[in-house]
Amino acid sequence: MAKLFIASDIHGSAHFAELMLKRFEEEKADQLILLGDIFYHGPRNPLPQGYAPMQVAEMLKPYGDRLLVVKGNCDSDVDAMIAPFEFVNLAQLYVDGAKITLQHGDKYCKDNVPANCGNALIYGHYHTSFVMREGGRVIANPGSVSLPKNGTEAGYIIVENGVLTLKSLSDAKVLAKEEIL
Repeated sequence: MAKLFIASDIHGSAHFAELMLKRFEEEKADQLILLGDIFYHGPRNPLPQGYAPMQVAEMLKPYGDRLLVVKGNCDSDVDAMIAPFEFVNLAQLYVDGAKITLQHGDKYCKDNVPANCGNALIYGHYHTSFVMREGGRVIANPGSVSLPKNGTEAGYIIVENGVLTLKSLSDAKVLAKEEIL
């Protein structure tokens, strides 16, 4: 049984990447999954606290063998040149009997769920964290690690034993929980 740690939208913040990696270690997760927008802050976003994209790349380097990174709309070919990992456009994982689809959110989201997404769709992009059940599947967004919006907390998701749990990045408090199966 694998324990997944899922986060999104670091936007080059070494400050929040460090906190995220601390939570990853504390959670003792098997795999770190990032849902895009890793290095660049984007033209519509302010610079996040501790903006240092090259430092974020160095921080992620030791996690290469346990890291899956989905490409976001702010991730470019230049980002791929400094990344110590490969970007994928979409990932589908089978964990504890559940099929989970992972995408940045610029293509698939709660308003455009792919027909074959399985038991859960998890995406980032909107910087707003939530967990909901719709049409027999779980749809979730961990929010942004560095630039949360709409009054939501910076968060991350843990998937373990068929349960998806949204937690606060600041104190690991449980914000929402839903069974995937």
